[in-house]
Amino acid sequence: MRVAILSRNEKLYSTRRLVEAGRERGHTVDVIDTLHCYMDITTSQPTVRYRGEALPHYDAVIPRIGASITFYGAAVVRQFEMMGTFCLNESVAISRSRDKLRSLQLLSRKGIGLPRTGFASKPDDVKDLIKNVGGAPLVVKLLEGTQGIGVVLADTDKAAESIIEAFMGLRANILVQEFIGEAGGADIRCLVVGGKVVAAMKRQGAEGEFRSNLHRGGSARLVRLSKEERATAVNAAKAMGLNVCGVDILQSKRGPVVMEVNSSPGLEGIEQATDKDISGMIFKFIEENAAAGSTKTRGKG
Repeated sequence: MRVAILSRNEKLYSTRRLVEAGRERGHTVDVIDTLHCYMDITTSQPTVRYRGEALPHYDAVIPRIGASITFYGAAVVRQFEMMGTFCLNESVAISRSRDKLRSLQLLSRKGIGLPRTGFASKPDDVKDLIKNVGGAPLVVKLLEGTQGIGVVLADTDKAAESIIEAFMGLRANILVQEFIGEAGGADIRCLVVGGKVVAAMKRQGAEGEFRSNLHRGGSARLVRLSKEERATAVNAAKAMGLNVCGVDILQSKRGPVVMEVNSSPGLEGIEQATDKDISGMIFKFIEENAAAGSTKTRGKG
């Protein structure tokens, strides 16, 4: 097959590993910078052009769309869908998962465990907003934040008020969530491929850090999931309509709760922590599902 990887940087670990895995399995794999694509939108023959030429037909596309280019990246993926190319994750699913508020609402509707969350534009009573998520300590998050950026822990109700008012003064969109203290600064990243959890790692935040992101100095190790944790990850991926994703779970007193569903999960940390060839698993899924003209997403909820 001929496969395109939409990625801003061909030197990134995840992109390099996908290229290696695809070529090892006998496929032709091209890396295409998403922002250098431009589209010819016509009824009869929609095309994607790149560096002055029309791109050839691809049997499948692997979108590695960063959060900062979600809107344009989803448009490029949608253009490939119009051309009948199999896209590993569909454009609508990518956009759905990137909207943190929308994704939480969809997960809630499906009955998936979540931390108690509040959202408001201009609440008349900030104190009531804080009270309704259980009071401090609580977490204030920027909707547009990634990799732990824009996530603040408020230890007291007074501190929470100040943080919320400061963000609102900057006209930022925020979520206010209960703090799951029993998680101990750790979370579980589940890698879902084709409706199955193929790998999972436990990420532990650095000392004194409540965020477990590896980019913030956290560590990772292989973890064995409970039946409930596995089901939560699979159901979250299904609710988003994603064939491949990372589902971040916290272990709470009432069971697993989902923090985020990532449509372009990094592969470095989890491949190294679990010693699994996840890139190869992704290509195996593509081989089994990239039927001619198919853009269908398995397990779409």
